[in-house]
Amino acid sequence: MEFNPNTAPEFSPSATIEPEPEIDMEGGVSPYAPPEAYAPPSKDEEIPYENMHPFLQEFIDEHNAYTKELNVFEATIAMIEGGNVDKTMDERLRQFFSYFEDKVVKHNQDEEKYLFPRITKKMKAEGEHSKSDNNFTVIDVLEDDHVKSIQLASVAFNMFALFSRVPDERSRYMILDIALNQSKELLELLRVHIFREDTIIFTYAQRNFSDEELTEIQQKTKGV
Repeated sequence: MEFNPNTAPEFSPSATIEPEPEIDMEGGVSPYAPPEAYAPPSKDEEIPYENMHPFLQEFIDEHNAYTKELNVFEATIAMIEGGNVDKTMDERLRQFFSYFEDKVVKHNQDEEKYLFPRITKKMKAEGEHSKSDNNFTVIDVLEDDHVKSIQLASVAFNMFALFSRVPDERSRYMILDIALNQSKELLELLRVHIFREDTIIFTYAQRNFSDEELTEIQQKTKGV
């Protein structure tokens, strides 16, 4: 990551932003997660969490933990858009971007290093790849999500940090608009990404690898 939450200036906007509708964090689908993404045309029947291998359950548990962080971040973005800005905004933003760098990036790296290569190999061997490119699978899409999420988080973080440094009010709010749009795009990407992994990729791994194979991969993640 190129940004460091511990060295950024305080985010403290002083003007009011046009209010947006409130977000119901207790239920329903986030406005930053397009509903069509949750109904892919060729999705296998989902395997319940309790029937997953413990290794895959660990990834799902991590997704559940960082979904809670996404909910808090989403509420923070809605508060800023609605002009409900107080002294806690800076800390709330720092908390999310620190969590993203410390936990989410590490989670993605573990997937890319230990699980994704095995799935890619299996998919290519079974012909589950792009019709136009035998080397392109759904894993390439997910890895691209990982890269794009870092880019979006970096731009959003740096724009929030830059906001308080710019003296010109019009320029400040152009910068804030960029920060908010990048944040909403990040939220959308991460929510759909989590859904795809939980319901498609982990289901594929459970169906196509034996318990022994999944245990072997799990042990590698722990250095055994």
